[in-house]
Amino acid sequence: MVKPVAAQTVLSVLPPALADGLMAQARPVALRAGQVLFLADDPGDGCYLIAEGLLKVCVVAPSGAERILAVLGPGAMVGELALLDGRPRSASVAAIRPSQLRFVSRAAFQAFAEAHPEVYRHIVMLLAARLRDTNAIVTAASFLTLKGRVARALLSLADAFGHDVGNGRLLVRQKVSQADIAAMAGIARENASRILNDWIRARLLTRLSGYYCLENKAALEAEAEL
Repeated sequence: MVKPVAAQTVLSVLPPALADGLMAQARPVALRAGQVLFLADDPGDGCYLIAEGLLKVCVVAPSGAERILAVLGPGAMVGELALLDGRPRSASVAAIRPSQLRFVSRAAFQAFAEAHPEVYRHIVMLLAARLRDTNAIVTAASFLTLKGRVARALLSLADAFGHDVGNGRLLVRQKVSQADIAAMAGIARENASRILNDWIRARLLTRLSGYYCLENKAALEAEAEL
């Protein structure tokens, strides 16, 4: 399942004192909408905390097809695995909307970890959670129908950015395009558009000014079940 805001990040698994100490090493970074933060295979020189905005983590096939692995909002981190191994980036990251970030270099992290070696115990928890997330993504891609994949993309957006507007209706408080939902689901945009329009006609979903609202979450959850 695509994770719009990672349930666990380096910061979220650290005690507050350690998290504050790590972020004291950070410097600000600003991105325009559409601007690339880094590309797959770029040097893994550090990680970023999202203070404001919205980013997407994606991979691109040789054909040019894009698959969005995650949509990340304020409080999430991106690129943190580079803190551990320094290897090249495994995916590309770009801003969906104007964003403000804070960057922690790998050198600064290593110096911090030498002074606070207990940080590694907490990072093991993060890596275990990431492995579980990867297993869920592979399972969904292998066994869910096209409708199920789109439903899971919408539900994950609602989990991260949803606001209850009454009677169980969940408004996704981020503008997300049909192309982005298709890329999250790993299907063709035309198929995602057809499914979304069918659900709008069936009143399971509404869209106004680019914002989606889940009118019947239970029905979408049923579609997303394996």
